[in-house]
Amino acid sequence: MQRTLFSLLILFAHIAFLQAQTADLRVRLLNMPGVSIEMITPGKGDGDIYELMVRQMIDHEDSLKGFFYQKVYLNHVGYDRPAVIVTEGYNRDRPRTYELTRLLNANQIQVEHRFFGKSVPDSMDYRFLNLKQATADLHHIRQLLGEVYEQKWISTGISKGGATTIFYRYFYPDDVAVSVPYVAPINRAYEETRLYTFLDTIGSEACRMDIDAFQRRMLRNREEILPLLKFYSLGARTSYTYLNLEQAFEYAVLEYPFSFWQYGQDCSKIPTVDTPLHEALIYLLEVSGIDFFSDASVDQYVSHYYQSATEMGYYGYRTKPFEDLIETLPTGQNPMALFFPKPMTDAFNGELLKKVNEWLAGNQANQMAYIYGGVDTWTGSAVPENDKVDAEWFVLPGKHHGNARIKGMTEAEYERFVACLERWLELELD
Repeated sequence: MQRTLFSLLILFAHIAFLQAQTADLRVRLLNMPGVSIEMITPGKGDGDIYELMVRQMIDHEDSLKGFFYQKVYLNHVGYDRPAVIVTEGYNRDRPRTYELTRLLNANQIQVEHRFFGKSVPDSMDYRFLNLKQATADLHHIRQLLGEVYEQKWISTGISKGGATTIFYRYFYPDDVAVSVPYVAPINRAYEETRLYTFLDTIGSEACRMDIDAFQRRMLRNREEILPLLKFYSLGARTSYTYLNLEQAFEYAVLEYPFSFWQYGQDCSKIPTVDTPLHEALIYLLEVSGIDFFSDASVDQYVSHYYQSATEMGYYGYRTKPFEDLIETLPTGQNPMALFFPKPMTDAFNGELLKKVNEWLAGNQANQMAYIYGGVDTWTGSAVPENDKVDAEWFVLPGKHHGNARIKGMTEAEYERFVACLERWLELELD
């Protein structure tokens, strides 16, 4: 009986402590300049979750340019825990607790990228959509919430968000103790040709030949396929005015090898010449959807395309091998996988990529744990291993862009990953 009463007292004391901490956190957040808050979910395993809107300068070097509000999701578990800042590469419609946050039992600060989602100014002046400004946003949030979370900070992100993690560490090396970018490409030029080398060497020669044969079959049968795509587009309510439907079809066929390996498709599932054409088309749409090239998709990703075209680099489509089958796209040069509602006029500037690649090849990019998928196309432009830094690389065999994660590691990989985190963060993980 006494033991039961004692346990109940401990439970009530713990609940009272959490309620007091929640109230205290709310007061501290409300007192932050330029921050509005809304509680979304009171503690259900991932802590109390808040949506913050943080006032940011459009130009961090000139407040006269005006301000916008940036969306941030905060998961609070305790002042005594580390903080994970998630550097999103795009919009973030709802909070999501990352596996690294759970592994560390950490607080999480999830930051929607500027000029995406709700984090947009009244007027979209793309001159201020660049990595220097985007990482300054992250630094401002780090300064604000660093007053609340005084334990060690860790940054992480996936894909473009993972690349943002790396750029953030380059601009603000002291903001975090550890960075864990997932499947993060760091390109070297406007057109990243290492990706073509990857596509020419990944998998077996037989699989690559089957991919090529499938592309050629699709292009040769355009007269039968295009009417089917028109009906498909009507049903999907997608429109094609930035690109016409035939251009979108050719882009989808050219995109196919990239998407095939990016998400680890099965070579044995590639349609053969005996597969009915309509079934082969369904397969193409599943792997390399034509709606990716629709007006709605272009509008959704225009900020991403702008960053790639001006600063981050991207990939193109090699049309020359298909010049006898291509009818609407240029074959004299590779058309880039960059699409805009109106002609792009801003030029590419490769200075930041040059500086960041030099930094990554030097001896300063320490306490970084890179996670890549062995068959993911974006691994073609991964950060190369470097024995001059205290960093770890995890290239997970057979894993792709969508499942190269901590939970996909082998036992040995996981143990090595945990060991480096424990060493860098000076803590023990369960």
